[in-house]
Amino acid sequence: MNYCKGRALICLLVLLTSAAFIPALNAQNKVLGEVELVGASKVEKTSGVWVDGQYVGYLKELKGSKKLLLLPGEHDLAVKQGGYLDFTEKVTVRAGEKQSIDVKMIKDTRVTLPKVTAEIKLEVKPNRAAVFVDGVFVGHIAEFEGAGKALLVAPGKHKIKISLPGYHDFETDIDLIANQKSTVKTDMVAGGPAEGTPLPQ
Repeated sequence: MNYCKGRALICLLVLLTSAAFIPALNAQNKVLGEVELVGASKVEKTSGVWVDGQYVGYLKELKGSKKLLLLPGEHDLAVKQGGYLDFTEKVTVRAGEKQSIDVKMIKDTRVTLPKVTAEIKLEVKPNRAAVFVDGVFVGHIAEFEGAGKALLVAPGKHKIKISLPGYHDFETDIDLIANQKSTVKTDMVAGGPAEGTPLPQ
């Protein structure tokens, strides 16, 4: 109260400005609809999520400030994980409503892991970026970070691409022999394609 003495006009303006923002925030929440993706296992929770062709993050992180808020209408949803069949669904979003979708990833029996592998350690920021090997989505950076974790690939030449909306793509070619260990380390540079720009499928 003492702070506002002699500053009554400033305090009044702050209160009025704050009050003006509340209806705007409420209006935005009423316009958008929320889609909550629910996954039972680690496979689902670490799978990448695409909405209308745009990578938006991995399933487990899409909550709180990163919750999935979409404009009303139909949206194409895809959840992907290396070695699993894509989970796809057409979602109808209604303004101001929340809906939950149970995601179940099914193993792709056509995929066989190589018996002999090489190892790629990924040290990339931000660690929510999508990782592609030879054009195929294999996961997000956080899955391959830390002790005992790495991206296993067959020996030979591979094209590694790391993408995240709002950042420039990072690409590198790697040629590995059996049991070789290599590290890809970079801080992604902001200023690439904006949010809303589709990433590779």
